[in-house]
Amino acid sequence: MARLPLPPTIEALAAISPAWRVLPAGALLWRVYFHGGPHPTTWKTFRTFGPTGARFDHHTYPKREQNRGILYAAQRSLTCFAEVFQRAGVVDLTTNAPFIVAFRTTAPLRLLDLSGHWPTVAGASMAINSGSHARARAWSRIIYATYPETQGLWYCSSMDENAPCVALYERAADAMPVTPSFHAPLADPRLRVMIDRHAVTLNYLVISPRSMP
Repeated sequence: MARLPLPPTIEALAAISPAWRVLPAGALLWRVYFHGGPHPTTWKTFRTFGPTGARFDHHTYPKREQNRGILYAAQRSLTCFAEVFQRAGVVDLTTNAPFIVAFRTTAPLRLLDLSGHWPTVAGASMAINSGSHARARAWSRIIYATYPETQGLWYCSSMDENAPCVALYERAADAMPVTPSFHAPLADPRLRVMIDRHAVTLNYLVISPRSMP
């Protein structure tokens, strides 16, 4: 198993050159989020409560509302379904009002690239993309503190054949558009063919009102 030790100090990491992935203005990103439930949000909200159990939350402890915010997205919709519904392998189209959104960035984003050799050079490994979430969060906090110019992370999905994902820090907020390119609830009948296709690819189950007894 690839190692994923705790990150080095800020001083030690600062001696290592960052590997930048510049996401150009106009890049299309997808996101699945929940408009209802105990923690409702909107399509462009950077979550400021944390850290949660998510992989790259850069919030500091204790868990609380803070100035740090994060937003997770991907380059393709399939990756969003693979990541968001991975725990049970069930795509529930109604509970907590899940929505899917696609949006285009309005400015270039400088992201630390975790898909290449940088993790190894920095003393980690590719396990930062797929190993311990707690260790990955520790790395994210140190990365955020060491490289003030980074606006987020470019990383590999461990659930969708290493497809590109992004974890955007609140520093990327100015690159969010006023309106999305596409936005709809997962219960929208227009999405059913796409959702069923994704579910077959991932071997996930789709649950909707009409499929319930």
